[in-house]
Order: sequence, then structure tokens, then C-alpha cells
Amino acid sequence: MYVCSCFGVTEAQVKQHAENGACTPRQIASACKAGTDCGSCVRRIQAILGRGACPRRELADQGRPVLSGLEAVDALGALDEAA
Repeated sequence: MYVCSCFGVTEAQVKQHAENGACTPRQIASACKAGTDCGSCVRRIQAILGRGACPRRELADQGRPVLSGLEAVDALGALDEAA
């Protein structure tokens, strides 16, 4: 099933990128451009990432707070505006 129709990225591809270490929507976007055009797939990507185990997320859970959902999107937007 397609997750990102703009770039033809499937759920399987997102999962594969996650297994290879892409643990955030931004990292998925860097790997395959999903979520960088219209943005309608970002929540779906977040849901896919939230279901799987991510080595980086597990490290973050040990010492740093992990943002999820809209908090993460808001934080990424703030970083973009600051740059």
C-alpha cells in the first residue's frame, strides 16, 4: 500500500528505512522524500514508526524525552524556523 502518493513510497519501503535506522519522519524524508511534498502522509509515517522498534528510540528512552505525534511536528517546525 502506498504511504506517499507524491513520490510512490510504500509502507514496506518506510518500514525498511526504519529498520535501516530512520526513526523519525524527517529521517524517512531524507531517505526517500516521503512527506516532503504535500505532507499528507506524515501522520501515517509517524504511525508506522510508532509501531516498530527503533534502536535510536530505545536509546532515547533511556535518557532523553521522546516527542511523539504533533509535538514532534511542532518541534521540527521550530527547528526549521530557527535555521
